[in-house]
Amino acid sequence: MEEKVTVAAPGAKAADSAIFACLGLGIEFDTPNGPHRVLDAVDLSVAPGEFVSIVGQSGTGKSTLLRILGGLERPAAGSSVRHRGQEVTEPPEGVLMVFQDYRGSLLPWRTVEKNVMLGIEKSTSGAERKERCQEALELVGLADRANDHPWRLSGGMQQRVQIARSLAMRPEVLLMDEPFGALDAMTKEQLQDELLSVHAATGATIVFVTHDIEEAIYLSDRVLVLAGAPARVTEELTIELPRPRDQMRTKELPDYLRLRQTAYTALRGSGAGGH
Repeated sequence: MEEKVTVAAPGAKAADSAIFACLGLGIEFDTPNGPHRVLDAVDLSVAPGEFVSIVGQSGTGKSTLLRILGGLERPAAGSSVRHRGQEVTEPPEGVLMVFQDYRGSLLPWRTVEKNVMLGIEKSTSGAERKERCQEALELVGLADRANDHPWRLSGGMQQRVQIARSLAMRPEVLLMDEPFGALDAMTKEQLQDELLSVHAATGATIVFVTHDIEEAIYLSDRVLVLAGAPARVTEELTIELPRPRDQMRTKELPDYLRLRQTAYTALRGSGAGGH
């Protein structure tokens, strides 16, 4: 895949302040049995241009945490959640979410190109839309499928279209909620490598939620382990594996195997308890 186009917001990697900073973050939901605390005392920060994965067992609140960062959920009173130093009270500018449900996010009556243009139709001229769409489709390896409709594409290709639509908006941050969770193993590995190429080409900050420890270690600069009930960050792993990464060689490295064991150990015995 060709890494020649930079689409990140200007200055994203040069900024001094953290993209996200959370202090004492908590959230609870009403249930028939009373309030249920999902997250409690979560402290974390994400640097500009960093790829951070959040892992945990089902129900530990990974997706909820991502939605809080994206301004789609309000945390409990006393929590501090900041984007570039500003308290998050609504979806921050330049922050986009990519979900697992790629089929539900694409309009089947629109071509791939028209789906990718959806988020920029009202804010750009026709020529700029075309240029941004072409750049984004090149980044995800679908430049030759611009005139196809989503129903003609495989699941992996449809997920690439969803990612391309986000890239066309030139985001500073991508929040990705288990985007490859519904794909087969081979397609998943291919898209992991595509995402690493996108990250290298754009310099965008990526916060990636997954229950797959091996995926998290392979992709990331850091991995945060959520565990407990209510959940908090119980382990932080710095991933210093060489780049570019390779599905075979990287996963045979002693450091990769050590990190995988550390993450599994951190998760072992932790219970489910959230959304």
